[in-house]
Amino acid sequence: MATDAPVTVNADTQRLHEMGYAQELSRKMGWFSNFAISFSIISILAGAMTTYWLGMQAGGPRAIMLGWIIVGFFSLLVGMSMAEICSTYPTAGGLYYWSAKLARKNAPAWSWFTGWFNLIGLIGVIASVDFALATFTGFFIQLYRPSFEIAGATGARNIFLIFCAYLVIHGLLNTFRVDIVAKLGDISVWWHVIGVLVIFVILIFAPAHHQSVSFLFKSKNLTGWTGPFAGLYVFGLGMLLAQYTITGFDASAHVSEETHGAHTEAPKAIVRAIYVSAIAAFVLNLAMTLAIPKGTFGTGSSAVPMYDHIGLIGINSAPELIRLAVGGAGAKLLILISIVGQFFCGMASVTASSRMIYAFSRDGALPGHKIWHRINPKTRTPTNGVWLAVVLSAIVGASSLYQNRGVAIAFFAMTGIAVVGLYIAYIIPVYLRLRNREFQQGEWHLGKYSQIVGWTAVVWVVIVSIYFFMPVYPLIPRPWDDFHGFANVFNWSGPLILLSFIAVSIYWLVSAKNWFQGPQVQGTPEELRAIERALEFGDVDAVLKLEDAEDKRVTEHQQGH
Repeated sequence: MATDAPVTVNADTQRLHEMGYAQELSRKMGWFSNFAISFSIISILAGAMTTYWLGMQAGGPRAIMLGWIIVGFFSLLVGMSMAEICSTYPTAGGLYYWSAKLARKNAPAWSWFTGWFNLIGLIGVIASVDFALATFTGFFIQLYRPSFEIAGATGARNIFLIFCAYLVIHGLLNTFRVDIVAKLGDISVWWHVIGVLVIFVILIFAPAHHQSVSFLFKSKNLTGWTGPFAGLYVFGLGMLLAQYTITGFDASAHVSEETHGAHTEAPKAIVRAIYVSAIAAFVLNLAMTLAIPKGTFGTGSSAVPMYDHIGLIGINSAPELIRLAVGGAGAKLLILISIVGQFFCGMASVTASSRMIYAFSRDGALPGHKIWHRINPKTRTPTNGVWLAVVLSAIVGASSLYQNRGVAIAFFAMTGIAVVGLYIAYIIPVYLRLRNREFQQGEWHLGKYSQIVGWTAVVWVVIVSIYFFMPVYPLIPRPWDDFHGFANVFNWSGPLILLSFIAVSIYWLVSAKNWFQGPQVQGTPEELRAIERALEFGDVDAVLKLEDAEDKRVTEHQQGH
């Protein structure tokens, strides 16, 4: 196969060449597909429903409704600050590449920690999304087969098996050509928009009795916290419902090398995904909250307020609310709409994670980087990176086998890892950009508002990170009295993030600081064009030969240090 024929170099490819990379991934996404990836990962049918229980327990209707306004606003500031950087550096590496280019000192270290936090957060997203998807699916199956266990040890195993099955399916979908994922992403957008509309209409008109509008302003505390500042503390916990949902919008940057006009379309997609999701989620949770049945659940001495029954169920609070409010075929339809939306979310999460793994490995940062940055010449997708993301997520999800008060304690840990990991990675390049007066703004920028928006975003991320490390429930019993009971109420997000930081720091100090130099160019302009020719003309042998030469350069550089 002749691979010396010329390859057209358009503006997008030229920008990529200027950053030192070849156009290895297939650039077939338009602005809508790029937006669809971030919108699908945010997925209001996932986050706004799977963590609805947190808002019900911590703060009640007031925290749920105000949370979308407050969190939506500040998350938009974070996204706008990131979008400005993305316009200048539209590459699949995204955050860690930005940190390397923006740091005035110790650029490799900044890039290293940004990349690892980004990867940890993305794996947390896949695990939490697909685990919640499996839990909703188990609830849905139980509607048809009441004998199907979704609680206790047997239920935990059933949910874990469903979880693994979804991971495999998402891995297979992402193994195919990018245009298939892009089309499914486009469908996902309309599924979410129309699905939310259907759920809203049915929950507003179908239930026989609605809560009054004044109910939306009421506070509720089912966490067990008491004291003079308990109300404020619990209100903040309730807002984590919205904060967990509005994550993953960096996906638009990770697929920028597959997007036409990425220097403007990827930044726009980041911002658009955030505000569209916040508005739609507000509408969705408004209908859900008004549809909460009145009265009590159960009979006699076992009767409890209906609100308490639903809120204390945990991840399945939303489908239980729908079952009690609508019932029958209507409830099954609404739960199925949510399940499909979550499925799209999990698929998009694997897409974004695999692109980040591909880019990070391209620069030699991951152990076994020769394997993970390989591109499948036939599909031009990072197939090995896809399956690494799937396997790592399965390992994280295995912790769900330990149950907590009807909710796997691992689920909240997964959400904490996802949010804190991602938002730390989000804010590091924003912080570095604020301190770098030589930063050249791209076509999409904030102009004179960059500093005020950026510093506000930094403060917000610090506050959010602290809250995700705080316990949702009082730490009773004490660990020295009953460790099992303590484990059931403790928030493991902080220790897990801390352990991850220690491990990454040790790896850096012992080894990586001697060889990791941040993003590296793949070769000369001629070598970049040679890679592109081999891929365009389907010369598998040439592709493998060029990748081997690239791997050799990276390995020799590492060994030389």
